[in-house]
Amino acid sequence: MDIKQIRELIDLMEEKDLANLEYGKKGDYIHLTRNVAVQTVAVPQAVSTTTAPTAPTTKAPSGKIETAPMVGVFYSAPSPNDPPFVKVGQKVEAGDQLGIIEAMKIMNPLEATQSGIIEEILVSNAEVVQFGQPVIRYKA
Repeated sequence: MDIKQIRELIDLMEEKDLANLEYGKKGDYIHLTRNVAVQTVAVPQAVSTTTAPTAPTTKAPSGKIETAPMVGVFYSAPSPNDPPFVKVGQKVEAGDQLGIIEAMKIMNPLEATQSGIIEEILVSNAEVVQFGQPVIRYKA
């Protein structure tokens, strides 16, 4: 595969607004990933005016939270045979890859928006995550 073919694939990614592209033919294989800014939308929540009986409260977890930027399937490693991107106790910097969220057959990298030490991974590998769902908790 020459540079002209690679540039054509990059142009195709931009034209179709793809985050990832994999291509293989006659022993050649290429995997391209493009950084795409994720736009978030605030969703208003309903406020209840009735008073419900109070349940025993549990202590809210301390520390900063990394949330899912989209609905999809969370993968903790690039493939089933590879080690996970991050582990509990690992220090990460903003921009480090924490996992992958597959949405509509597109593999989107989940990147850290902040620096810190991973205290807890809140979802399991291959678990479906919802928009805004906590995925990673950092130490306080």
